[in-house]
Amino acid sequence: MNNTSQIKQSFGPNAEKYAQSPTFATSESLSRLLEVVSPQRGWTALDVATGGGHTALALAERVNRVVAADLTPQMLIAARNLINGRGRDNVSFCEADAQQLPFASLAFDLVTCRIAPHHFPDAAQFVGECARVVKPGGTVAIIDGIVVGDGFTVRYLNAYEKLRDPSHNWLYPARRWEAFFKGAGLRVTLVETFRKAHEFGDYCDRLNVSPANRLRLRAMLAQAPKGPKEAFDIFEKGGQLWFHLHEVLMVGRE
Repeated sequence: MNNTSQIKQSFGPNAEKYAQSPTFATSESLSRLLEVVSPQRGWTALDVATGGGHTALALAERVNRVVAADLTPQMLIAARNLINGRGRDNVSFCEADAQQLPFASLAFDLVTCRIAPHHFPDAAQFVGECARVVKPGGTVAIIDGIVVGDGFTVRYLNAYEKLRDPSHNWLYPARRWEAFFKGAGLRVTLVETFRKAHEFGDYCDRLNVSPANRLRLRAMLAQAPKGPKEAFDIFEKGGQLWFHLHEVLMVGRE
């Protein structure tokens, strides 16, 4: 099922929040991606589903040229404002569906996508597109949320994400991402997982979650059975409610 309109509806009105979000501006997983991939000055890179543009900005500081692609026009405007505001003029912007990339095959030295594929209806097709547009010897690096635990925990965490964001499709275990890469003909060179803390209010504010759904989300945290409870690892800091979500960094070579 194509959820294109739902994605645009969720993220269009909130684009500027993502561009200004400290949660998306920096992270342990993004720092690790840059360290492992070691972008080279002569490269041309593609950042798929660029969102607020933070990954594209980080790449622009290290490579020759970056194409920042996103499905949502407002996201591209927010990303352009962020990147141009930092004085970078080596980034172009393109409206694009991650599952049908409008780029020639073998066009990029590096393809990245960060905290977006859980929205895509067909993650395997998306990885196949990344493999298609990357040059021989090039690199595909993806960061996305994952689920850890048994089948019940997988369903619970996905229901939690779906309640917050109707455009959410599915969070997979890391092993499924490895299968997607191998299925696309990519040789997996790195799999690393991370645990990231989120402040509940900020988590809801970025997508204007309704008061009723905030109460439901709080209840799902407070009443979570053992598996999901261990995955969330809820805590309080500064009088605020915090919980954890997990991410994977998957790197593959063409």
